[in-house]
Amino acid sequence: MQVMQNLPGVTVSDDGKVRLRGSDKVVVLIDGKQTALTGFGNQRALDNIPASAIERIEVINNPSAKYDANGNAGIINIIYKKEVKDGLNGKVGMAAGLGALWVKKESYPTIRPQYQGTPKLNPSVSINYRNKKVNLFLQVDDLYTKTLNKNEFVDRYYDNGDTIRQQTVRNRTTNIVTGKGGFDWYINDNNTLTVSGLFSSEKILDEGDEPFFNADLSERLRLWSFLEDELKTTVTQVATWQHKFKQPGRSLNVGFNYTFHREDEKYFFTNVMPTYTGQDSFKLISDEHVVDFNVDYVQPLKYGRFETGIKLRNRYIPTNMLFIPGLNSPLNVNAGGWANYSELIPALYGNYLFENKDFEVEAGLRVEYVEIYYKVNPEHNTYESDGYNYTQPFPNLRLAYKINNNNTISVFYNRRVDRPNEVDIRIFPKYDDAEIIKVGNPGLRPQFTNSFELGYKSNWSEGYLYSAVYHKRMESTITRIGSIEPGSNLIYNIFQNAGLSYTTGVEVILSQNAGKWATFNLNLNGYQNIIEAFSVVNKYPQESTFSAARQEIFSGSIKLNGLFHLPGKYDVQLTSVYMAPDVVPQGKTYSRLYIDLGVKKSLQNGKGEVFLNATDIANTLRIKREVKGDGFNYVSTDYYETQVIRLGYTYKF
Repeated sequence: MQVMQNLPGVTVSDDGKVRLRGSDKVVVLIDGKQTALTGFGNQRALDNIPASAIERIEVINNPSAKYDANGNAGIINIIYKKEVKDGLNGKVGMAAGLGALWVKKESYPTIRPQYQGTPKLNPSVSINYRNKKVNLFLQVDDLYTKTLNKNEFVDRYYDNGDTIRQQTVRNRTTNIVTGKGGFDWYINDNNTLTVSGLFSSEKILDEGDEPFFNADLSERLRLWSFLEDELKTTVTQVATWQHKFKQPGRSLNVGFNYTFHREDEKYFFTNVMPTYTGQDSFKLISDEHVVDFNVDYVQPLKYGRFETGIKLRNRYIPTNMLFIPGLNSPLNVNAGGWANYSELIPALYGNYLFENKDFEVEAGLRVEYVEIYYKVNPEHNTYESDGYNYTQPFPNLRLAYKINNNNTISVFYNRRVDRPNEVDIRIFPKYDDAEIIKVGNPGLRPQFTNSFELGYKSNWSEGYLYSAVYHKRMESTITRIGSIEPGSNLIYNIFQNAGLSYTTGVEVILSQNAGKWATFNLNLNGYQNIIEAFSVVNKYPQESTFSAARQEIFSGSIKLNGLFHLPGKYDVQLTSVYMAPDVVPQGKTYSRLYIDLGVKKSLQNGKGEVFLNATDIANTLRIKREVKGDGFNYVSTDYYETQVIRLGYTYKF
């Protein structure tokens, strides 16, 4: 996550997701493939991928038809390291750090202390052996962290005159072990077989308190303490055969991927009320099985080349939620049970590319058939089985005119989709917040986006400028909508399709070398965000209608990155990011600002390297938002851990 924050056009949202041009609808790939580590639908777990395993990161704002159609903002492709030198070689490293060096905001009384001085440890090893016939590779990382994952203060105001002030402290301990290994077998000059596997085991332990007070903090109304014990296990197996024909540029690739991902969650709650104390718990098991089969073919033509291929995905996720109520339990035990998610997606694409000294053309079409079925426990008190299917075209077009060797004008168009992920439609209420409760919606439908962009790039000997004007039109915009139950102060945040929304913006990326001693990168992104008036019906826990008027705001971000090459083989990097306020369907988010600083030094004739870095050095980053619903409004500010200092060393052999 820290690596991505330095990339042009990339920022991080208030829920820890990466954004491209203000949107978190980003598909994150590992070595060009979707995996359970980064998510088959919505992105996840990016802060748990060790930077030591990454070779490079590619940002694709306007993907072609050869990529899956989901992700309207674009694609981020994380390339894992793989050595290309012959013989035995590798890298070992160790990084350590401390976070939460001091308290950003003191806690309310009568709750456990916030985590402080949180340790971070990341040993890693990468080994590679290569000869003319085979390339063997193995990477292993262990990432251990303690984190003040959340320190959120919320002031809730109700039309009936009630005011509730709450805080959520979540102290998190995480240990994730990741191993990736395999081989490339160069059968002959025309055939290569690659087989690899990835194993990841992530252990999460959350301990926290959530007190609720009256308006002047003179009376504690309730204390909700929680312990979450979660184990995530991921196994991925990949086999790829590449055949190169005698004709240069003509190739055939056949791939098979299988992924298994298990979420094993156990929650234990202590509900302390003025007159009694209750003990509640629940257990969730979710197993994700994904099979992908794809064939890709490239045919050179007299003018340009043609790419085509097919892909078949079968995805199945059975889940089971067991509520174990205690004394006067607040848990909705009748909203538990089982639910099974199934997804079948066959796709076919064709893509034509042509380039000469003056023009570039890329035109493609991807056609996907999607069948989603969500089978729900018939005894569930609110939701029923639901699903949808469609056959849709997803075209893409890129036209570029080279004014000369240094200046190019480009035009882009593509159509993409963001399908609800299984967790977005999951029927079980989440009680990590006891009074602002998240619930899925089986009736959620895909969000379709048409994107247009006009870009200009100018290169010179010491840098380049890229500027673009872009417009996105979203149909059935996916978002969370909050509502309250009559006679209750509980707020239920439920995913809904809010209707039409638009983003129109300008992005500028400027890179300039100042001789051999420094490189400066400036990224400016400004956009008009519009959400048209809409009305939705929340079914959980009781049916209620929410209507919103048209909202719009001008938002954006500024990112300045400087890399300085100093005497003694020292490199210093400084990154500063400002994000302007933005609109959400029921309110707005406030501005954010942070500065990161890092230094590294090359040692041992380039074989060794030591680094020291610090994120949010001024400790200014916090997440503030305002939400207004029918009968209530609230303001939340999260003072979670953002300032971390790390020291590391790596050695290549």
